[in-house]
Order: sequence, then C-alpha cells, then structure tokens
Amino acid sequence: MTIVRRGAMAAAAMAIGLTLTACSGLTQGGSGSPDSDSGPVKLGLLTPLTGSSAAIGPYMKDGAQLAVDEINAEGGINGRKLTLTVEDEACDPKTAAAGAAKLVSAGIDISVGGYCSSATLPTISIFAKARIPMLIPAANSADLLKAQSGNVFLINGTGIQQAEAASRFIEAAGSRRVALVDDNTSYSADITKRTGDRLAATAVEVATRQSVTAGESDYSGAVNAVMAAKADFVYWTGYYQEGGLLIKQLKAAGYTGRIMVADGSVDGKLIEIAGRQNAQGVFATMTQTPQTIPGGEAWVARYKKKFGSEPGPYSTQSYDAVRVAAEAVRQAGSADGKAVTQALERIDGFKIFSGPLKFTAEHTLSVGGFDILVVKDDAFVLHK
Repeated sequence: MTIVRRGAMAAAAMAIGLTLTACSGLTQGGSGSPDSDSGPVKLGLLTPLTGSSAAIGPYMKDGAQLAVDEINAEGGINGRKLTLTVEDEACDPKTAAAGAAKLVSAGIDISVGGYCSSATLPTISIFAKARIPMLIPAANSADLLKAQSGNVFLINGTGIQQAEAASRFIEAAGSRRVALVDDNTSYSADITKRTGDRLAATAVEVATRQSVTAGESDYSGAVNAVMAAKADFVYWTGYYQEGGLLIKQLKAAGYTGRIMVADGSVDGKLIEIAGRQNAQGVFATMTQTPQTIPGGEAWVARYKKKFGSEPGPYSTQSYDAVRVAAEAVRQAGSADGKAVTQALERIDGFKIFSGPLKFTAEHTLSVGGFDILVVKDDAFVLHK
C-alpha cells in the first residue's frame, strides 16, 4: 500500500538519471520504433527486488503479470500479445536509474513500475528521452509531477490526497498535539509537510516534527522528542522497516497515544518488526488493498490460484497499470509513445479498482483516495 520513495534527495537523484541517460546510448522503444505497430507490446516494471522494501516487489511483479496473462489469454490487444520485463529499483536512485536504462535498451514501449518516489525520480528523464510513457502504480510524491515531461501518469493516490485523509482522521480522533515523523525522503517529507499545513487550519497543534535517517536502528532522539512534546498522536510517513522500529521504541518508552503510519509502511513486516502486541491498534492511511476492496474476493482468488500466496500492497495498482497501458494501446491503435500518451489523456471511465479512470490535467487520479486501516491481530484491516 506508492508512492512512495526511499533514497537520496531529489536533486541528486535527478542528476544520476540525467548522467545515465546522456552516457548510455539508449535506444528509443517508445516512439517511432519499427515495432510500435507490430509484434508484442513490451512493458517494463521497476520494483524493489532487493533492499529493505524488497517484500513489496513480488506483489507488484505478480499483480502486473496476472494482468498480462489474462489479457494475453483473451487474444492480447489488437491481436498483439503483451510481454513484461522486470528490473530492480531497490528503493535506490542509482539502482533504479540503471534498471530504467536496461528496460529502455530492451525496447520496452511503456513503463508500468515505480515504488519509491526518490528512486522513481531519476527514471523520469530516462524514459522521457526515449519517449516512453510511464504509468506509476505506487510512487506518489508531488516531486514526480514537478519532474515529469508529460509522460508520467499516477495510478496511486497522491501525497496531497494522503495528507488530506491523515489530517481529517487526526482531527476527528480528537487529537490535540500531534508529532509528525518522516525519513527526510521526497515521498515522506512531502506528506508530513502537507499534513502539517492542513492541520494548521485546525485546533490540532503540531507539537513536534522529526526527521530520522533511514537504515538506522536507534530512533531514541525522535522518541524522546515525541515524549517531551507530550504528543497524543504520532504520524509516521516513512517505510515499514524504520516504522516498525519506531513503534517498538515508542512503546518501550511508555508512549500510550495513537500511532498512524503512511502507505509505505502498510505491510505485515511492520507488525513483525514492531512486535505483534505493540502493533495492535496502529492506524494507516492507505489506498485500497485487495482485501479492502468491495467485491475483490474473486480477484484475490485468481491471484492466489496463480501464485499460491496472498496478494499484498500495490498488487492491484500494478495489475491496473498494465490494464490501463493495454487500453491506451488499444485506443491508440499503436504502441507509439506519443500516441499512447495522448490516448491516456483521453481515457474517460475505464474501470480500475479505485473507480472509473479519468486523469486530471496533472496526470493524477480524478477519483479514488485513501482509506484508514488499522492493525488487528496479524493484518491491516479496514477501520470502520
């Protein structure tokens, strides 16, 4: 549950992407290539296969593959089959840029990946130079929209929408003093800033705002600041590895208030790291997951039958990214990058999990937002 995300600061990430683009001699698979109107439609997926967010990778890969297989079983798009090539982004800008370069060299027509926003940022210039449209299923920082060259479309809700959901819930919960804690990445810092800005117009005081360093194991500085501020609500906007440790250390320090995490922490690993008892009652802002979608049981059953495991965060968004890419190719009558981009801008009412699809002028979802989940036993479930 993107989005979503870990790595160096945005400027450094963009520099890496521009360097790789300039030096790699990449071929253009997205526009004007001999195969744009014939042969298989080649999709590329960047997702974390290594690193601390590697648990998300199989969900995204399998969700996308399920859509590819289902579309191909029905004859493909305009008589053309789909193929899917997967590369690692590791939630690391350098790894993601290298993976994007590989996908461009492989001649992909459309990118349907992207989990961590700060890792996705450098890939935008790489895919843009090759005129390859990007349908991003998870990463959702506003920085992605600032960096795009007209080729980026977000399947996930934005950080703006997530901050709106978070601030509404914090206020409705009766909080008076909230602590906002991020990991200083593009995705995480954007949500905390926007949440803080929205809370400024309410009776809720931002008692402290803390930034921690991802990858560390001791967050006593942030914990002590939360306790000293007498916060009654903590909103963590980073990822599950650090989020689990933060929750564990807050509980050990005697913190008794509410805790909520953002979508980058919605994974069973958070419960495992925090400790089952410590995680009980932890809330989360999250776009729809397979288990919280009304009528999603049939899709979950198909996923389980094919892969032998439960779907997880961003499996449905990745599934939809492939379906939307295929629909754009169908409408365009071609996999040409410019034609596909124009078709994506025209899509109106195509059904995806979050609702009928129509992109805004900024290429974000016009409908579909964030649910509030809560940890119960060993899972995140929909909070009533």
